[in-house]
Amino acid sequence: MKNKLVVIVRDDLKLSCGKIAVQVAHAAVECTLKSEKAKNPNLREWLREGQKKVVVRCRNLEELYALEFKARSMGLITSLIKDAGLTEVPPGTVTCAGIGPGLEEDINKITGSLPLL
Repeated sequence: MKNKLVVIVRDDLKLSCGKIAVQVAHAAVECTLKSEKAKNPNLREWLREGQKKVVVRCRNLEELYALEFKARSMGLITSLIKDAGLTEVPPGTVTCAGIGPGLEEDINKITGSLPLL
């Protein structure tokens, strides 16, 4: 089985490339730690397969919340990332969401139509 982790970044914030990279890294680490704690059965396979990660974008906060809710409703690990507000956005701004690791076919039901970043 193929597994992946997807990070959805808000397009409306117009973050710099460096800021996006850091936020995506936060989401990937947080999802991995949550997966370990929850004994996510897909975690070991995802690690063995090479930790596939895909970064996509959504329009705004409302869309991000809807996608994260759908993923949680399907039983997938999720993580909403809130920025500390030291550089580009106010403190507490939700910048992105991680989903997974999980089966590609499950995650694609949520993020498959989103454009790559």
